[in-house]
Amino acid sequence: MQIRPKREFPTLLFKLRGSALAQIWPLLVVSFVLSTGLTWGYLELEDQLDLSWLDLTTTPFTILGVALSIFLGFRNDACYQRWWEGRKLWGQLVNSSRSYTRQVLTLVGGEDPEVRVYQRALVHRMIAYVHGLRLHLREQPQWEELGMFLAAAERQELADERNKPIALLHSMARRHRTALDRGWIDVFHLPILEQTLTELTDIQGACERIKNTPVPLSYTELTHRVVAVYVLFLPLGIIGSVGALSPLVVTIIAYAFLGLDAVGSQIENPFEEDPNDLPLTQLSRMIENDLRVRLGETDLRPEIEPSGGILL
Repeated sequence: MQIRPKREFPTLLFKLRGSALAQIWPLLVVSFVLSTGLTWGYLELEDQLDLSWLDLTTTPFTILGVALSIFLGFRNDACYQRWWEGRKLWGQLVNSSRSYTRQVLTLVGGEDPEVRVYQRALVHRMIAYVHGLRLHLREQPQWEELGMFLAAAERQELADERNKPIALLHSMARRHRTALDRGWIDVFHLPILEQTLTELTDIQGACERIKNTPVPLSYTELTHRVVAVYVLFLPLGIIGSVGALSPLVVTIIAYAFLGLDAVGSQIENPFEEDPNDLPLTQLSRMIENDLRVRLGETDLRPEIEPSGGILL
């Protein structure tokens, strides 16, 4: 996720990394070159040949431009809603992980000295689940990262699991039953812990829904093609009135439409590692440190800081 600069204007005017311009500038160059060639040829030959048939006037482009603007607006709104829902889900994950830690440390008790070890193991599994969900959503294989919080035997068990975060929740539920059998958890407190695990399952399911159900491809393809055709033929609509400045005008308009198209594509899947996606690594580390503090641990890993204005 991009970090907003303290001085937004005019800093944002010259910011390239993470902006739509960084993605579409090759298309803008092609658009400028093609419109320059067409404009030069038209102006050179208009005195020798009847090229009036090439002048399409601005009317069809005005009508199509309005329709295209509305179309892009709807698509970008749909993509933004996906991005915002993903952020709300990870906000719920922050709350649920903190609640679960509080419940483990207050509702689980007894005289057995193993209780403290049990509490620490459950909280560490909660931290492992948060990191595991991030790796799962980003399809990253770095599961050795969980070595700080899971024993080698348990990591080996996870290796064959299709959905590793769900397997972690299942193992936590099994340990709840073990604690109940040992008398560490009151029978009336067990449903509270189980409800939190259910909330985590719901959060993960909603994240997977966003990840696995993108905006329909036909919708995206249509947007790309209409924008491309519009920009390609735009010189024919303005060359009669703008003349030699047509390449500049075409490039500016192309930047607007291609930029809007690119922004929607960038935020469509908010769980990836593009500059405008959600900072799952930072959120995971924040949750990790918050929960470890509750255990009284002091050897915390440093918080994730922005790199080049981008927070992953």
